[in-house]
Amino acid sequence: MEFNFETLLKLKKDVRKAEVILTDKEARYIVDLYYTLQDNRIASEGQIRAIDKPTFYDEAGKKRKPTKEEEAAYIPEPHENLDAFKDMFDTLESNMVSILKNYAANHPIGDWLMSITGIGPVLAAGLLAHIDITQCPTAGHIWSYAGLNPEQKWEKKTKRPWNAQLKTLCWKIGESFVKVSNNPNDVYGKLYKQRKEYEQVKNEAGEYAEQAKRKLTETKIGKDTDAYKSYIIGKLPPAHIQSRSKRYAVKIFLSHLHEYWYEHHYGQKPPAPYPIAILGHAHKIDKPE
Repeated sequence: MEFNFETLLKLKKDVRKAEVILTDKEARYIVDLYYTLQDNRIASEGQIRAIDKPTFYDEAGKKRKPTKEEEAAYIPEPHENLDAFKDMFDTLESNMVSILKNYAANHPIGDWLMSITGIGPVLAAGLLAHIDITQCPTAGHIWSYAGLNPEQKWEKKTKRPWNAQLKTLCWKIGESFVKVSNNPNDVYGKLYKQRKEYEQVKNEAGEYAEQAKRKLTETKIGKDTDAYKSYIIGKLPPAHIQSRSKRYAVKIFLSHLHEYWYEHHYGQKPPAPYPIAILGHAHKIDKPE
């Protein structure tokens, strides 16, 4: 990622001005930079904890608890510079959230997005900055652009068929839905939990045996891994079920986002989803109002 000092200067000199003139391109950059700085801040906090409370090892090289004498005798090294960097990251993150919140709030559907439990200003801004509703006549177009279409293949020596930044953003959204799944106001985290139960039942019944076999054929998986132990008996491993369930919740959410955005932009309902319009399935999960 190119380091844009001009954008950082806006953050430092005049946050309100940056909020007013923020473009979609700058919003995409700031969302990426936010997560980069967040990783750096977390790393700094980890380093500070390691200095304040070091790790002790036994003769075999395994971690062990320090004795009371060792704890009492330990004097942490100074870490003022790390503290300063952590504070700087905190300040920049806070400024970015403020800017991105205003960017999202000034969008016609930004308030609806931020009303969804699990979707904060950064995730909302990232979605709005990456998706162009005029290029998405159906929700499936958003799924494909976000790398959530299982039929898509990235062939060698060809351009990536999805947007890597949006795909990462959708992965983060899935993680967020898992975290808020016990919140009484949550919608999509509960869909994730329901789907996970459904997937687990099908998996235990052996309905994914062909998929497990194909996974072993198409992907190199270490025989000493837990994943291999599941695939070899015709089951999908827990991590695979978890990913499927999160993707399901995210795709339903993106369908609702498309429906809401399309209605606002065009003044009419979008075309019926493929499973309903073409395959004749009657069930449709309505979007939260």
